Amino acid sequence: MIKRLGVVGAGTMGHGIAEVSALAGFEVYVIDVSWDFLNRAKQRINESLIKFYEKGILKEKPENVMSRI
Repeated sequence: MIKRLGVVGAGTMGHGIAEVSALAGFEVYVIDVSWDFLNRAKQRINESLIKFYEKGILKEKPENVMSRI
């Protein structure tokens, strides 16, 4: 059974894939050529999760999902 996965590239698609995968319960590793890209992706994912949580779409706390990335 797959429990971990890696995403190459933290751009628009990469951070979206990482977010959806973490929401599904996977442990996600994201790699990119720059720490700036990785930090920006992390920020975007966190903002998205907070919005879903505030709207009641996400029942799990955003911090818990972020801990899997």
